[in-house]
Amino acid sequence: MEPTDTAVPVHGDARRGMGRVTMQQVAAEAGVSVSTVSKVINDRYGVASETSRVVTEVIERLGYEASLVARSLRNRRTNVIGVLVADFEPFSTEVLKGAADAIRGTGYELVAYSAGGRVDAHVGWERRYLSRVMGTLVDGAVLVTPTITEVQYEGPIVAVDPHTGPSDLPTVTADNLGGARLGVDHLIALGHRRIGMVTGRPDLVSAQLREQGYRDSHAAAGIPVDEQLLAAGAFEPEPARAAARSLLELADPPTAIFAANDLSALATLEAAAELDIDVPGRLSVVGFDNIPESALAHPPLTTVQQPIRQMGREAISMLVTLITGDHVVEEVHVSLDTTLVVRRSTAAPGGAS
Repeated sequence: MEPTDTAVPVHGDARRGMGRVTMQQVAAEAGVSVSTVSKVINDRYGVASETSRVVTEVIERLGYEASLVARSLRNRRTNVIGVLVADFEPFSTEVLKGAADAIRGTGYELVAYSAGGRVDAHVGWERRYLSRVMGTLVDGAVLVTPTITEVQYEGPIVAVDPHTGPSDLPTVTADNLGGARLGVDHLIALGHRRIGMVTGRPDLVSAQLREQGYRDSHAAAGIPVDEQLLAAGAFEPEPARAAARSLLELADPPTAIFAANDLSALATLEAAAELDIDVPGRLSVVGFDNIPESALAHPPLTTVQQPIRQMGREAISMLVTLITGDHVVEEVHVSLDTTLVVRRSTAAPGGAS
């Protein structure tokens, strides 16, 4: 028996101002039974072609859409993909843009689900939110920067930039190590030898790799790392601003700062402005991510471009392949290249007034 909505039939324009259009309304408007409408929606036999045409026209005119739960109960599919994020911040927003790019033409719809930023002290939020949507609301999910990847649910899951790095889940990441080296090598090539770093969260693999890249660049150039020049920024603006100020107020401050992400780099620019330190005259700053805000900074921020939008596209492409089973996923752990974007926040030491 087909699942149906329950509501009082409404004819013609009387539906305006009311809630979601129901199957009963479609049936009343088309002058047929609810079971006939159900057969047309599910492409079942036993409906005359002219009747099917009339019902389809009414469905389109009224804007009828079965609920996701009802659709799932009928077909075991919702044709919806979920993107789960801890919060809508610049990184996850860019991933979502890429996901929206990739969903076009696939026949799937996209729904974004946010924990609302309430997960700072709650490792494992993914399990709770997946249990709410997987199987009844979505056919598969993309987890953006998940805290854990040990999750098992009915349906495929792809992780973007997981906190713990690649795992049993298919993952899409960027070259954090190589990208950090690009940024620090750029500062060394400009002539900087006293380079500070505003680090990220120590529990995240991406932050660990970026710090390792900072250290590798120093080692390759034969420059000892001064541990006093590393300050914890946690990938967040306020801790990063405090970290930057602590570096800039040293008796022998750095002439350049490499920040673990663009939010930290933008906070570093703010700290420099508060201390009346000219950028790039007295201080060069390099970020990591290339979020849209970086190009609008004063001065525009030199940064390592992480192909965030492409990461979203790759994740959706991989997930659709896993859902449909049309092709074999050749690479389950995808790492995308990073590139350096040079703008006006970097210069040779003392190279600008």
